[in-house]
Amino acid sequence: MPRDAELVVPLAELLAGERHLHAGAPGAEETEECAGGRIVRRRHPVDAVTTVRATALDPSGAVHRLCVRTENTGRQVGAGAPREQALGHSLLATHTLLGGAGAEFASLVDPPDWAAPHARHCRNVHTFPVPVGTGGADGTGGAAPVALSAPIILPDHPRIAPESPGDLHDAAEIDEILTLRTALLTEDEKREARATDRRAADILDRVDTMPPEVLSRLHGAIRSLRHAASGTADGRGGDGTGVPPTPRSRPWWQDAGGDGMSPTTDSVVVDGVAVAQGSRVRLSPRGRGADAHDMFLAGRTAEVAAVFHDLDGSVHLAVTLENDPGAELDVWYGRYRYFRPDEVRPLPPAPGATPR
Repeated sequence: MPRDAELVVPLAELLAGERHLHAGAPGAEETEECAGGRIVRRRHPVDAVTTVRATALDPSGAVHRLCVRTENTGRQVGAGAPREQALGHSLLATHTLLGGAGAEFASLVDPPDWAAPHARHCRNVHTFPVPVGTGGADGTGGAAPVALSAPIILPDHPRIAPESPGDLHDAAEIDEILTLRTALLTEDEKREARATDRRAADILDRVDTMPPEVLSRLHGAIRSLRHAASGTADGRGGDGTGVPPTPRSRPWWQDAGGDGMSPTTDSVVVDGVAVAQGSRVRLSPRGRGADAHDMFLAGRTAEVAAVFHDLDGSVHLAVTLENDPGAELDVWYGRYRYFRPDEVRPLPPAPGATPR
């Protein structure tokens, strides 16, 4: 059951010391009459405390860091307690909203230059704060009057997807798959879900009565078709610096952030040898952190099909096993096995092989 707790305190008091707020909820029992009987819902009490403090970050007093900590102070269950027992005394999906008269909150993911040194020293544990509301000239960037810290990763200035038909699931871009999974529930599962939670009952009703044209809108939408200019006609950079931007210097989340990367022609140096598509390697999975299926392939020889760059800058090699009768199908479907460069050893070309 959703519960709200509110704390309103002047900034000067937060600078002078911590403030505490009880954020729990008492237990209760509710009875609802329904066809064929009644539904009894029992809630365990949950005790929690939210602590808030502020720290000034510059002599002018214009920049501050807020620290908000919410912790469960109620009944402790043992580490071996069943999941159902632990859930009855847990804080679920704790969200924190921060706002203030004249206050603005900067992004921690993409902070302005003046805030970048302060943002690097912020520490977020099991929660991800983002600015919410109008930011910048187009409402997509800059500071905002409200910050939302959620237990799920959200982009700066998150918005509800307009394709979502009302209050459905998370009202975001994964509504389609959640809708399909909900539609696959058996009648017994739906009946149990309806009796457990009113919101679950509303979602089930929406899914059961959703027209096909509404479901098709959840499949996806193109938000922008902006062209990311890589330079001017004379070869100079389009950002006014005179330096053409390189694909590796452009953040991956921006348009054309992956331009210039080609899995079929890129290479990576392994033991002093350039490994690229067509290279032969011997597989040597890591002893720790490797997938169990990969460990079975230790010592096998393989051919590199592509070199992929991950979002965090790491590199993975897509390979097909030599002497594997299904290798041709793997290439046809684009289903490869993936290894890091330090998990392979370069080998010379096979006798009689034609260089690519």
